[in-house]
Amino acid sequence: MSAAFAVSGLSTRYPNFALQDVSLSLAEGEVMGLVGVNGAGKSTLLRLLTGLAAPDGGSIEVLGLRLPQDQVAAKREIGFASEDMRLYRSQSLDWHIALVRQIYPEWDDAYAANLIQRFDLRPQQVVGGYSHGQRVKALLLLCLARRPRLLLLDEPTTGLDPVARAEVLEALADVLRDERRSVLFSSHNTHDVEQLADHIAFLHGGRLVARADKESFLDNWRRVLCLGDLPPALAQWSEVAQVRHSGSQIEVKVRAWREDLPERLAAQGLNVQRVDPMALEDIFVTAVRAGGAA
Repeated sequence: MSAAFAVSGLSTRYPNFALQDVSLSLAEGEVMGLVGVNGAGKSTLLRLLTGLAAPDGGSIEVLGLRLPQDQVAAKREIGFASEDMRLYRSQSLDWHIALVRQIYPEWDDAYAANLIQRFDLRPQQVVGGYSHGQRVKALLLLCLARRPRLLLLDEPTTGLDPVARAEVLEALADVLRDERRSVLFSSHNTHDVEQLADHIAFLHGGRLVARADKESFLDNWRRVLCLGDLPPALAQWSEVAQVRHSGSQIEVKVRAWREDLPERLAAQGLNVQRVDPMALEDIFVTAVRAGGAA
């Protein structure tokens, strides 16, 4: 299977931030959620993949094309929408559609009309009169109706009310049914990522903390509550990401669950009270604090 994108040893440095030695790839037709707090490097990575920024080191390949050498050809196949992108406030959505249609021959009028109806947009109205949610939906429409092979979305649901957020997520879910289209979207909202993504990558402080398919994250991580005295070497076990204890109660967060783990904990004198799955948000926070691969 060919790669929608592949970066290797990617690094870039700014005065107050550095993206450091990131290697990441996504197969064509798959969806990856990029999770991280503000300032983690999500937007920087997306801008590098679009050719809007150049790396200081490493390699970038998008849809079989090398960047920056082949960025003109690559950009025709990439759709990019970011929360800080702006429309011309004095012009209508119809005007924007006509502009984009002239640039991209793959523009799909029927799909655009469908999205206008779904997003409840008035195409004749100047976008300066749109609400924040309407402007976000208009930007997504201009991106989606081009039918790009690689869709890059930077925080697509930020600032949306619950109804608008649900509409955007439904539209994205429809896009993802196309097996040739690949999507990388960033978010600090793990619920959106869990809903849409096949694969998940955690970025923190400019570094890739963890990367796996969604089911592996959810299957491999567990929260184990025990009673007893804390074994001195428990935190050094390779599958243990975090240990917390309060009196005789011990909480163990495990990154690589195995069915024999309760038995091994019992052999250390611990009484296992319960084993629970972990939500993606808890997995992310724990992986970042542990500072290692998940």
